[in-house]
Amino acid sequence: MTAVITGGSRGIGLGIAKELLKNGFTVVLSARNEGTEIKRLKNEYCDRVYFVPCDISNINDIEKLVFYVKEKFGKISLLVNNAGIAPKERKDILELMPEDFDYVTDINLKGTFFVTQKFVPLLKENGKSRIVNISSMSAYTASLNRGEYCISKAGISMITKLYAARLAEYGISVIEIRPGIIETDMTAKVKEKYENMINEGLTPIKRMGKPEDIGKCVASIAKGDFDFCTGTVIDCDGGFNVRCL
Repeated sequence: MTAVITGGSRGIGLGIAKELLKNGFTVVLSARNEGTEIKRLKNEYCDRVYFVPCDISNINDIEKLVFYVKEKFGKISLLVNNAGIAPKERKDILELMPEDFDYVTDINLKGTFFVTQKFVPLLKENGKSRIVNISSMSAYTASLNRGEYCISKAGISMITKLYAARLAEYGISVIEIRPGIIETDMTAKVKEKYENMINEGLTPIKRMGKPEDIGKCVASIAKGDFDFCTGTVIDCDGGFNVRCL
């Protein structure tokens, strides 16, 4: 069983990789830079961890990643579209510039679409296979100072439905996971703010999420526990999605 994880060098992507490795998968991790954690995983799991540098906003990089995986493994059973970035600077939507918009959506949205497209032949080759798209609670939650991020994550929801409809005939299921507030380096600067909001009732479960929380969801999908589902959304967000009066 071979899985490809984009954005696998840290945070949620790394948490997913660790859970899949525990479940016997071989993982191919891609990111712009390898990082020390991937090197550590290589030492721990020897021939079950591989790294390919890839900027998914660059179609040539995507094609190189696909070529490497095809030559090495011939097929894959799981693709995890996790790579994503936050805005360089939070700006009100009335002040947002085209280059700000493109910076985020080129990776989060366009990159996710074309990574999926290019890996379809290797997923088809496997027979029964799965795609997991990591979006965000921001797919349906408006943040006026990072609108481009929200739009990119909402777009991933539609990518999920489009590919779910298109690939079902090949036995490929596509599922979206929407993380909530997860404790990673991306949220480190606002950790105290989020912890206060959670303690004041933002989420029914009174803690921030961990990368392994997302990893366990992915591992369950990868094992086939959701094989009668496609186009489905899993909210892994501490209950943020619950609306209460």
